[in-house]
Amino acid sequence: MPNSNRFSKVTPEIDNLAKLCMGINIDPELYTKYDVKRGLRDLNGKGVLTGLTEISEIVSSKMVDGKSVSCDGELYYRGINVKDIVDGFTADNRFNGFEEASYLLLFGKLPTEDELNEFMSLLVGYRSILPKNFVRDIIMKKPSNDIMNNITRGILNLYAYDVNANDISIPNVLRQSLELIAIFPMLAVYSFNAKKYYNDKGSLFIHRPKPGLSTAENILYMLRPDNKYSELEARILDLALVLHAEHGGGNNSTFTTHVVTSSGTDTYSAIAAAMGSLKGPKHGGANIKVMEMFADIKKNVADWNDEEELTAYIDKILHKEAFDRAGVVYGMGHAVYSISDPRARIFKGYVEKLSVEKHKENEFKLYSNIERIAADLIAQQRRIYKGVSANIDFYSGFVYKMLNLPVELYTPLFAIARISGWSAHRIEELTNSKKIIRPAYMCVKEREDYIPLNKR
Repeated sequence: MPNSNRFSKVTPEIDNLAKLCMGINIDPELYTKYDVKRGLRDLNGKGVLTGLTEISEIVSSKMVDGKSVSCDGELYYRGINVKDIVDGFTADNRFNGFEEASYLLLFGKLPTEDELNEFMSLLVGYRSILPKNFVRDIIMKKPSNDIMNNITRGILNLYAYDVNANDISIPNVLRQSLELIAIFPMLAVYSFNAKKYYNDKGSLFIHRPKPGLSTAENILYMLRPDNKYSELEARILDLALVLHAEHGGGNNSTFTTHVVTSSGTDTYSAIAAAMGSLKGPKHGGANIKVMEMFADIKKNVADWNDEEELTAYIDKILHKEAFDRAGVVYGMGHAVYSISDPRARIFKGYVEKLSVEKHKENEFKLYSNIERIAADLIAQQRRIYKGVSANIDFYSGFVYKMLNLPVELYTPLFAIARISGWSAHRIEELTNSKKIIRPAYMCVKEREDYIPLNKR
């Protein structure tokens, strides 16, 4: 048992043992030899088909003369184009697009006005069910510097308060899912407040959610000391939640939900596993890398309107000579979309409107210029003939910054939205699949004889 002054430290002994681990490498050519779909993708990067779903569909190509050709991306929730969903609630000047999309994802149909109001009333009721002293004893005590970890700890602790925690019947799982959808914003905002107060020595305030407000409005209401926000701010945050709520069964965190659910485990464990996946910088943490990259660009590019200077610096990033030297323009490109990410395409128009309200037009122009320049450079240098475009992470961090949301909440906001999609997929897995998900791995290690300890 390590003592307190060694906890979390890599000792020389551990460092030496780690070298043994790092010395065990699989020959990359074996993946081709045995036709192994590394990362569950084929040689073209297309995901291996592992399941069926009715929840959402991602479209990135179409058949032309018998050949698959890249096209502008489209995203469908339960067969309905997300753009049409967005156009619907924005035309009505509503801030409850997220609630409408959540109802659609969970129940497979668009709600009537009465059904939507009843659904929102359910969520209002569940926002008041956090156990007595839960915020103080679970969230506020020993807060983590990482808000995602703090939320996950809160989710796992909720298991202890649920007398039917292990019941995986659909009515009970639905009840648990609705509770989590309702209280995720509180877990996130309160975790940030705890971190700010105890770890950063800032001021502390706890605002309870207001019954008459939507999820997006309540996030802004609870987070801001004066509870104030503009209509445009609420509308754009609501839009962000809708666009992040679901993205097919193959994304890492949703696939994690399917895998863990298939074992028959409880809802809290399944969602905690999904949270661990989403936290990764290659998934939900990507927008933070975009913000860090833009901070670096602003620091090193004197004239944001100088095309040649911008192009030269993006070229340096691609050649691993600038920023983090990973050779990646973060926010550009996607595993599925090529010509365009529909979420980014929908988002961009609203981002421009917010930039005007926040007097950030020059910064929006910088984003637009880099989006265009990076797409051209990547296509040329990496020979990506199918096209490369900005994904939703390219603009989402900029939006959150204009909304004056703390960086620590960027990935938690993704989780607040995606819990609806995870819940729908968990219910779908429990309803339709009876087998545990268990892909195969081939062992390529040659067999060896055991050597007795006294002869080694």
